[in-house]
Amino acid sequence: MNKRGYFGEFGGAFVPEVLRPALTELEKVWTVAKKDKKFWVEFHDLAKNYSGRPTPLTFCENISKKLGGAKIYLKREDLNQTGAHKINNVLGQALLAKRLGKTRLIAETGAGQHGVATATIAAKFGFECTIFMGAVDVARQRPNVFWMEKLGAKVVPVKSGTRRLKDAVAEALRDWAANVDSTHYLLGSALGPHPFPEIVRDFQKVIGEEVRREFIQRFKKLPDYLVACVGGGSNAIGLFHSFLRDKKVQLIGVEAGGRSSRLGNHASRISIKPHAPTGIFEGFFGEFLQDPIGNLAETHSVAAGLDHPGVGPEHSALAKTGRVKYFAVRDSEVIATAQLLMREEGIIPALESAHALEYAFKIAPRLKGKNIVINLSGRGDKDIFIYARTLRDKKWKEFLRKEFQTL
Repeated sequence: MNKRGYFGEFGGAFVPEVLRPALTELEKVWTVAKKDKKFWVEFHDLAKNYSGRPTPLTFCENISKKLGGAKIYLKREDLNQTGAHKINNVLGQALLAKRLGKTRLIAETGAGQHGVATATIAAKFGFECTIFMGAVDVARQRPNVFWMEKLGAKVVPVKSGTRRLKDAVAEALRDWAANVDSTHYLLGSALGPHPFPEIVRDFQKVIGEEVRREFIQRFKKLPDYLVACVGGGSNAIGLFHSFLRDKKVQLIGVEAGGRSSRLGNHASRISIKPHAPTGIFEGFFGEFLQDPIGNLAETHSVAAGLDHPGVGPEHSALAKTGRVKYFAVRDSEVIATAQLLMREEGIIPALESAHALEYAFKIAPRLKGKNIVINLSGRGDKDIFIYARTLRDKKWKEFLRKEFQTL
């Protein structure tokens, strides 16, 4: 990344004038904080004693034997406080918000994990908190909405546009512009205007740092493949960053192939050929799925956290150089793979993470003698309604009917 906040040609900061002072102030505070040992001591203390880091590196012995190829390991971000990698970034940005003197946090969320993490840290640090969430995502991720509200956050269902993550981002930016003096926008992924992509990446890179350290300690070498799902891109860049210079380590990002390759049925920005068109949205220049006249296209994924029309600028740059390869998998494949992990290893994955699992399991049989690390970015509790509906679980349906009658 250069000093102007670009990764190659992607990135930058394109925001209304009212937000420029806030971004400038954030960049100044971040520039000081990232060089301050006391800041990182506080961050790592919270990560250890509040969130539960380091997260384990779990060997999938049963599936590795079943597939008969590579040895498969899971980086267990699902075991973090709040059940996903999102808490890493939230802890760091909350510390920045304290340095900025802000009293209120706002955030956007799709799958709800970033919202839960933000509401959690707001409760711990005493911030007022508002979470913007597309109305479609509110309906399909209701357990996370419940917990956000119980943690004290105000959840605002966004009913404009497609009523999904991109619309939640737009509403969060409007709120920030109106309340910039008191409010920090705790952006959840490695995108948005500079310096957010760098900030989010540097708080999430603890994932890859731990993988690197543990793999060397246990096996005296680096893994051969790293695989992560890619929505906005924070869990993936967090895993990849520490390995970018290790050319023998293959880095693979997995996007949402959705129902089909037809525009509106998927959320594949980089893995499609040609890549999604470029444009400016959410404050940065990047690749965004667009309709024929340049409007943001509708998207789809069984995983609420992967249906964003855009992707972080560093991922676009890494794809262009070829350092990271990007692929897509379909909804039906993801559901089957999630069931396989449950039944063979006793681990329930978030549907976002199951995209990475599916691609890794697909290539594992032909990689005998190799080691694959998959970032299990979240746990599947939040997806219980989607799992039950997709798998047509009659017992669950009957349970809900009875519960509804008692309310």
